Amino acid sequence: MLSGSDDKSVRLWDIRSGQQIQVFNGHTNSVLSVEYSQFVIKSNNDVIGGKSNVICSGSWDNTIRFWDVRSNKNELYMIKGDKKGDDGILDFKFIELKKKEKNYENIKNGTHNLNLCYSSSEARICIWG
Repeated sequence: MLSGSDDKSVRLWDIRSGQQIQVFNGHTNSVLSVEYSQFVIKSNNDVIGGKSNVICSGSWDNTIRFWDVRSNKNELYMIKGDKKGDDGILDFKFIELKKKEKNYENIKNGTHNLNLCYSSSEARICIWG
């Protein structure tokens, strides 16, 4: 289970034991939303779809950060919201748009057409993809 906190951290919990497994630090303000992403990191650092080991967190600091739960707690990547139009990331969701695939290599290799949608405190919905 994942949780975000006013102490600017993201925590990974073992629900069977009720114990905290890891803490991810890097946000500069309260963490408002967390979830597992639809990505995994392969050993050669390629990003593909599958069983996820990457978590994402959104914060009042206007960033979405990506973390690998197997790593040494360092963030993998950060997306900054628009400075003028956003004032904190309230929530986000990964969506897969339906698209007719004409490229056989993309179908064979499992290439996905994912977009990241997020809402800000300024009542905007933004799409990355």
